[in-house]
Amino acid sequence: MMFRANAVVEVASRGDRPVVGSIALAHDERHLRRKLLILDTGARVLADLPKAVALRAGDCLLLDTGSLAEIAAAAEDLFEIRPRNRLHLVELAWHIGNRHLAAQIEDDRILILRDHVIEAMLQGLGATVAHVRTGFEPVRGAYSGKAHGHDHQHG
Repeated sequence: MMFRANAVVEVASRGDRPVVGSIALAHDERHLRRKLLILDTGARVLADLPKAVALRAGDCLLLDTGSLAEIAAAAEDLFEIRPRNRLHLVELAWHIGNRHLAAQIEDDRILILRDHVIEAMLQGLGATVAHVRTGFEPVRGAYSGKAHGHDHQHG
């Protein structure tokens, strides 16, 4: 079965629309405009959006049938960076940002894509670095436009 999608619906706006399947995408794969996607059910969806969007886990594509296809964050190979304290977290985030690396910043850790050179730098700065495999939701850049990087579909 082939569906066509031309709008994005945030999880908070999806209401009681049926979800026909989902697809797990890496963070860089969730930036798209036109792409053929294969859902976990085997159904095919042609995403044909008016402009490029940065999808977040939980967002849905609105299908031509009125139903939804949910976007999930695929597990990725990441570094989990743990600081000594809150100030150290800020310092580590600054060093990561200074290198223009995508980062998921949380209260007590930072997640980034694995890079052995960056791992050595972070360890040299006193961080505890662990290898993890999980979904990745990096902070969107200051120039990415709206908070989630896409228009909202309501109603």
